[in-house]
Parts: sequence; C-alpha cells; structure tokens
Amino acid sequence: MNRKELNPDASPQAAYGARLRSLREARGWTQEELGTRTDYSSVHISAVETGRKPPTLRFSRSADRAFGLTGSADSFEREYRQIRHGNLLEGFPEYVKHEGRAAEIRLYEIGIIPGLLQTPEYARVLADSAVRRGTITPEQAEERVSFLAQRQAALEHPRHPTMLVVMDESCIRRQVGGPNVMRAQLDRLMQFAELPNTVLQIAPYGMGERRTFDLPMNLLTMPDLSVIAYAESQMRGHLERETAAVLPLLTAYHQLQAEALPQAASVAMIKEA
Repeated sequence: MNRKELNPDASPQAAYGARLRSLREARGWTQEELGTRTDYSSVHISAVETGRKPPTLRFSRSADRAFGLTGSADSFEREYRQIRHGNLLEGFPEYVKHEGRAAEIRLYEIGIIPGLLQTPEYARVLADSAVRRGTITPEQAEERVSFLAQRQAALEHPRHPTMLVVMDESCIRRQVGGPNVMRAQLDRLMQFAELPNTVLQIAPYGMGERRTFDLPMNLLTMPDLSVIAYAESQMRGHLERETAAVLPLLTAYHQLQAEALPQAASVAMIKEA
C-alpha cells in the first residue's frame, strides 16, 4: 500500500487529516474500519486524511462519535469550526488546542481587549466591522463569534488556569461599539480582575520605550511546566515551543509586568475610562 506522508504544519486542513490518521492508527483501525464506524467510505477517509477533501461538520461529528470525543476540547467538530472560522493565521489552530489545557496563560494585547476577556457584544462589533470592510463573510463572522465563545467556555473547567493579562492602555481608550458596549466591556474587565485566579494590569502610555513588546504576545505554561509562545502580525502567526526561543519572551513578559501599573491602579484607570 502506498502511504502518503502527511505534513500537519502545511495548513489547518492538513493538521486535521494528520490527527485523524494518528487517532485511527493508535486504535489499530484500518480506513475501512473507521469508515464503517462513521458511515463513510474508506476512499472518503483517505481523502480527508491526505487533505484532498475538506472535512465537513457532519463528518467531524461522526468522527467524534467514533473516537469518543463529542463535546471535548479535542473534538473534531471544534477543529472543523476553527478551520471554518475564516482567516485563521498559521499556528493559531494548534495554539488553541494547547490553550484549553494550559495551567497558566499570560497575555499581552495592543489596541483591542484580548479575545478571552471580550463580551459577546464587543466581539460581535469587531466581527461585523470586518464584514463591512469585506475581509470576512457574514458566515465567517458568525463562526468567529461562536469560536471565541467556545474558547472562553473551554477555560471554565473545575481547575481554572491562572490568567495573567497585561493590556496596553490603548485597549481601554479605543472605543469599540459606542459607549454602552464599551462600558459593559470595561465592567467585564473589572469583574475579571476580582477573580482569585487572575491578575490584570495596564501598560500605560507613559511606559514609552520601556514597553517590551510591540506586538501581541501569548505565553502558555503547560501542566508539565513547558512554555509555549504564540505571536502574530497582521499577516501571520507563529507558534514557538523551543525553550531557547521561548525563555527570552518569558523574561520580557516579566519585565513588562514589572513596568506596568499594579492591579489596583489598573482597575482605577479602567473605572476612570
């Protein structure tokens, strides 16, 4: 049998197919056996695994039932929705998988409230604005808002991850959606700051050149204490696992926290805003 080597880093669809093959083979199933369990032909299974055919919602739900993943953070339906989300940057689908398992999440954001802290109304305004600009379709906007809600819900498990968030002052000064939407969003931030597993800080404009990052940065500490970094520009994202590359970013984040306002002063600035 000719076995095509898969490159999961080639695209989100390729990653989906590679994971499907990996889980199938881990259970010792042939493509025919998985096809029987999902009501698809072996030819269809092969086409999805090799990326020749895109996964569908129906296929993803069938695969979840076969593998016992329905409703889990690792479900194929979740991965399918990530692919459908529209304009997903390289590395982001893989980052989200790790995000749901992280013991500690460190975020730094510029210009907009971090997604995990956004209210549905704030997220909706951003998605609708992208539709008006023609960068995504209305269907992709719906997927974007739904996907964000799923990411937020995935963190609401019994062992909540510790979340350390530093936001540039521009995040709270830039009005999104008008006064009512923005007021509710700022209230949400103050509620977040009161949680026992969170720290919220503002990096004020006055930091000037002492601000250590010029782009958003996400750092995940996993249960095994390894650290994963994810950063993105307007055009692409990058997931980094190599310790030699991640440790300087972790140091820069600590320096950023030291220079940012303490949480009490940050909350006072949010109240003023």
